[in-house]
Amino acid sequence: MVSDADRDAERLIRELLAHERPDDGLLGEEGSQAEGASGRRWVVDPLDGTTNYLYRFPMWVVSIALEDSAGVCVGVVYQPVRDELFSAIRSEGARLNGSPIAVSGVDRLDTALVATGFGYAADRRATQARVLLEVLPRVRDIRRAGAAALDLCMVACGRVDGYYERGLHAWDWAAGSLIAAEAGATVRPLEGEPFGLLATVPAIADDLAALVNRPI
Repeated sequence: MVSDADRDAERLIRELLAHERPDDGLLGEEGSQAEGASGRRWVVDPLDGTTNYLYRFPMWVVSIALEDSAGVCVGVVYQPVRDELFSAIRSEGARLNGSPIAVSGVDRLDTALVATGFGYAADRRATQARVLLEVLPRVRDIRRAGAAALDLCMVACGRVDGYYERGLHAWDWAAGSLIAAEAGATVRPLEGEPFGLLATVPAIADDLAALVNRPI
């Protein structure tokens, strides 16, 4: 689903970046795309969690990342409902409203609270449910917020211990993955297609990956 808020937010972000950073490229979920001359590109999800937004479920964010030749160098994820601003600069750590954050100290999979998400296609959701059947008995519990960028930030600040999901796009994970990594998380792609991402406290990364690292 797409709302007017998605389109309006992307338009405002696009216009601001065009004014402030006219030489940079742009990739936005709602269709904004521009080639740049600077070697940098902004990756924008103007409203991650649109279904939540439309249902007035308060788990949605704005996600903006900046890429250079070495990958994502800046990430910002803002949750307006809670007025929480997650941010990271490559090699400079991650922050929440200006204060440093770090992943949790969980060191066993069976004590880990793990987040995930589901695609929109019925066949993909069915396969994701089968994977979940393997994961659920082996962790403390599962959470599903419905916004990938927010899930990655929840790992970064220790509110969940791990996150995995398939069927993601660059705008879903660009900012959040940097924030999680800079907070100390192990962040790695899942093998096969569609594209998937795993972000966890380092101690459980291999065990969780063994459960979920299978193509759909």
